Amino acid sequence: MPHLTLEYTRNLSNFNPTRALAALNAAMFDSGLFSEPDIKSRAIGLETFLVGISPSPRGFAHVRIALLAGRSAEERKELADAVLAALIAAVDPQNRAEIQLSVETVDLDRPSYAKAVLNG
Repeated sequence: MPHLTLEYTRNLSNFNPTRALAALNAAMFDSGLFSEPDIKSRAIGLETFLVGISPSPRGFAHVRIALLAGRSAEERKELADAVLAALIAAVDPQNRAEIQLSVETVDLDRPSYAKAVLNG
């Protein structure tokens, strides 16, 4: 735990999802809430998307952090803010499109969450 999912629109110029994930993982680790091998992340590039109804170029990147229930609201807010700062730094400010960046944290149900580590 945690699981981080980065969804991003493929119209973000000069966006490197591998570097972005490394920066997001570092922000998660630096929070002091997680051990390094517990942080799992993935990126999903979106070819088909729509932001609003305007034909002007727009895009987004959204991070969803799934956590086992039990973190305080303050811990979750500080984590979201740190991850958002890392995401902002990972996006080229020279994009021609209007880019919306967001981060959310969601609770996983602790009693029903199952995990196994193989060869670890």
